[in-house]
Amino acid sequence: CEILSSLPLQMSLYFNVYFFPFWWLVTVAILYLKYPALSDYYKFILVTIMILVSLTELIRLYLGYVGNLLEKVPELAGFWLLTLLPQLPVILFLLFNEGLKIHSLERALHIIFAAFLCFQVVAAFFTLRRMVNTLASRFRLTEFHRLEEQRPGPGVP
Repeated sequence: CEILSSLPLQMSLYFNVYFFPFWWLVTVAILYLKYPALSDYYKFILVTIMILVSLTELIRLYLGYVGNLLEKVPELAGFWLLTLLPQLPVILFLLFNEGLKIHSLERALHIIFAAFLCFQVVAAFFTLRRMVNTLASRFRLTEFHRLEEQRPGPGVP
C-alpha cells in the first residue's frame, strides 16, 4: 500500500490556511482605505472579487486537505480546478491591474498568494496524475484477478 498523498502540497496547504486570513484582513483594510478614491466599476469589481475569493478559498482549501490526505481523486480534482480557474486569474487581476491603485503591501501579499496558487496547481497536477495512474492499475489488477477466478480450470469443458 503506497502512500499517494503529496507532502509538499500538504505543507503548502497548511501554510496557506494560516496565510489566507492575514491576506484577507490586510486586503479588506486597504480596500476600505482606498475605496473612496476608486471609480464606481472598480468598487463593484473589488467587492465582488473579495466575496468570490473568500467563499472559493474556504471550499478550495477544504477540498485540498480532504483530497490529498484521504487520497480522494474527485476532491483533489475539484481543488485543482478551483485553484486553476477562479482563484489564479482573480489574484493575477488584483496583482497586475493598475487601475486598482495597488498599494505596495497589497502587491507583496498578492505575489505571495499567487506563488502559493502556482505551486499548488503544479503539485496538485502531479499528485492527481500519480493517484489516477495508481488507482487505474489497482482496478486493472482486481479485474484481472476476478477474471482469473471465473476462468474454468484445465480439462473442464
